[in-house]
Amino acid sequence: MKSTTFKIFFAYILLCLLWGSTWMVIRASLESLTPYISIGARFITASFLILILMKIRGVSLQRDKESIRLYILMGIFSFVIPFGLVYWAEQFVPSGLASVLFGVYPFFVAIFSFFRIPDELIGKIKILGMSLGFIGIVIIFSDSFTTDLSNLFIGMVAVALSGLIQAWMAVTIKKSGKHLNPLSMNLLPMFIAGVAGLIIGLVLEDLSKIKIDNTAILSVLYLAFFGSVVTFTAFYWLMKKINVVLLSLIAFITPIVALLLGWIFYKETLTTQHLVGSSLVLVGLLVANLESVIKQKTIVVKSI
Repeated sequence: MKSTTFKIFFAYILLCLLWGSTWMVIRASLESLTPYISIGARFITASFLILILMKIRGVSLQRDKESIRLYILMGIFSFVIPFGLVYWAEQFVPSGLASVLFGVYPFFVAIFSFFRIPDELIGKIKILGMSLGFIGIVIIFSDSFTTDLSNLFIGMVAVALSGLIQAWMAVTIKKSGKHLNPLSMNLLPMFIAGVAGLIIGLVLEDLSKIKIDNTAILSVLYLAFFGSVVTFTAFYWLMKKINVVLLSLIAFITPIVALLLGWIFYKETLTTQHLVGSSLVLVGLLVANLESVIKQKTIVVKSI
């Protein structure tokens, strides 16, 4: 039990760190690539890396009708549309503000879970924790909202819509994808996203803006391996182990990670509002997880 608990904790922290960094790396990739070309290159690369891992570990692709249905849904609604919205939006929306707006994700997960997964209990404590966390995020990036919203509005809506779509898909996978291996369930959806991204980019985007430089190559490789293969494999593994609402709370931690990365690598100042907001996020996470921690301790005591 201790080994499993440690793996869950490690995977959760790893997801927070890696996904927290991807907002900054996506922004960097758009300095050299167009949104959908960047998406296509990222997920095509990621799908080949996953195929190699599947060969090494002897994991087969599940091909029953339900699995195929989920692959197609995930390809479109976990990757093509929501990532297209985020990448397009980050041309206009600061990465910090984008991560705040994606904070709607846990709320929609909670709402969809309530209606679609009766066993996934939300409860007043989790709602209180999520609310505190979201307030903390708003405090951290409150100065971002003082900009001219008329130039950012469509991008802001796009990020929030991405969170809503991914929340619906996360609940769908939690409900119907328990039989899928975390590696195999990523292979075809990411390949679909990669091919679709490249086709959309070639047809609709201005290819003259593309620069194949170190920024383009390194950002695609980082987002493909760390931001896709490692994170989504860990995410779907965790989905089988913990409450989907608690898992969605990662969206509250990633803005703090982005803030710290800016402080470390770009010497951005940590203000009082950043510290107060971060504290609220951490308190919110503690409150949201309190009930589960108490239950886990009770199970351990009874087993002894």
